[in-house]
Amino acid sequence: MLQYIVRRIILVIPVVFFISMIVFYIIQLPPGDYVSTYAAKMAAAGDVMTQHDMDVMRASLKLDQPWFIQYLAWMSNMFINFDFGYSFSYNKPVTAVISQYMGLTIVVSLVTMAFTYAVAVPIGIYCAVKQYSIGDYIFSAVGFLGMATPHFLMAIILMYLSYVYFGDPLLGLFSSDFVNAGWSLDKVLDLLKHMIIPVIVIGLANTAELIRVMRGQMLDELNKPNVVTARSKGLSETKILLKYPTRAAMNPIVSTIGWSLTSIFTGSTITAIVLNLPIQGPVMYNALLAQDMYLAGTWLLFMAVLTVLGTLISDILLAWLDPKIRTEFRGM
Repeated sequence: MLQYIVRRIILVIPVVFFISMIVFYIIQLPPGDYVSTYAAKMAAAGDVMTQHDMDVMRASLKLDQPWFIQYLAWMSNMFINFDFGYSFSYNKPVTAVISQYMGLTIVVSLVTMAFTYAVAVPIGIYCAVKQYSIGDYIFSAVGFLGMATPHFLMAIILMYLSYVYFGDPLLGLFSSDFVNAGWSLDKVLDLLKHMIIPVIVIGLANTAELIRVMRGQMLDELNKPNVVTARSKGLSETKILLKYPTRAAMNPIVSTIGWSLTSIFTGSTITAIVLNLPIQGPVMYNALLAQDMYLAGTWLLFMAVLTVLGTLISDILLAWLDPKIRTEFRGM
């Protein structure tokens, strides 16, 4: 098992390197660059830049070089100096921009992921055990509604209900009194209050999908021979449920962790814009619009690394859950 993990970690390096090269190339595919985007904004404001000014600015930002030269310089600075480049639109290093928003992004994403699995797994088990009951129908209806409703629409509805019933639409992650205040218990409680709508909106679609997956897997496992044998031996239904069908049904749930985490990170962009959340999604969106290639490239590279590591975590958890997979690992 340890050898398998080490081999997978070693394989991460060329995979991430290849993905970073593709990401950097794709970012530069749209016509123009940051300078042309900046010149268009200046022209809209009534300040026209000449071609000479654009050429000077492009040379100062080293955007006049071929893309692969820019890529090699970016990667070498990244590995040698841990320098991810300079954000043109924010006028500061990329690490400073990402560190400014990454903390709250991780908090929102992890809480949303915890909410998703904590809600989906028990409800999926209940719907399978109580198949065709009123509760099963209710959860199924709510699940389909959650999958069908766009995130931004759900965010607007919840903001409206929050304003009508509580007098606060819960925009952002902090009240105005705590935005610039230092961390304290009151600020943490205010953060938790403002996270209710984002967590529900971002996590609802994934929760609804995982409920359907868990329910289907549990229905397949409930009548298998090992479960029937355990019942014939007089084991309690709760012990049987947790030891056999639930553990087996968790395999496809665990295998989705790799892409679930990245989908929560990226899927929160529209919701973050609607709710005015100070997290990484809107920053990434603005970087792509402004063709801020180092900021956009660094964030996409982070997402690629997160996907690879998430897949590795999924494999390790699957090996822990399923003895057959552990046996396959030992043979590798």
